[in-house]
Amino acid sequence: MKKLVFALLALATAAISVTSCSNKEEKKQDAAAAPAKTVKAEGEKFAPTTNIRYYNMDTVMANYLLVKTYNETNLRATRELENAYSSRQGELQRMASSIQQKAQNNGYLSEASYKADVEDLNRKQQAAENYVGGLQARAQQEALRQQQEFIDSIDNFLIDYNRDKHYDAILIYSPGQYFNPALDITNEVVEGLNARYKKTADKAADAKKEEPKK
Repeated sequence: MKKLVFALLALATAAISVTSCSNKEEKKQDAAAAPAKTVKAEGEKFAPTTNIRYYNMDTVMANYLLVKTYNETNLRATRELENAYSSRQGELQRMASSIQQKAQNNGYLSEASYKADVEDLNRKQQAAENYVGGLQARAQQEALRQQQEFIDSIDNFLIDYNRDKHYDAILIYSPGQYFNPALDITNEVVEGLNARYKKTADKAADAKKEEPKK
């Protein structure tokens, strides 16, 4: 009888042990299956050991006065293009509607007069397309010019900026890269670019004032 009791106790103990292990394994699997939470880590600032610096281009573009001027200019150009397209489109639609109504009401005395109006409509439509196309082409050329001027302005500034600093490299930061935050010179780049831009703008304004009035 005692042997039977001991045997039952041993089985019960083994069952509890297996159940406990099973529960632990299930918890491990549940923990592994749960989605990991990502937390943005803050980079540690420490004394740099290289002669390299970096700047954030997005921050530069958001605060550079030259870019803000470009944006204002491009906004005006976009509005001009939209107004030109809307104006000419409305004129062509009214003209086409007038031709259609006149034809339906037997307003044309001859087929030749009808064809003349249709040809006039086609000419004006082609002229409108050429005009709007010209505006679009000029806008694209201006965008390329602005892009090159923007790049040149940064290159020229960094060359002058580095005459005294003597950094081995000045890099552009992009997401997915890591740099020691102590190497960040973005604020210096923005301040320097804006100072040069204001100086150039002031000179241009003074030169314009000195131009003889026509």
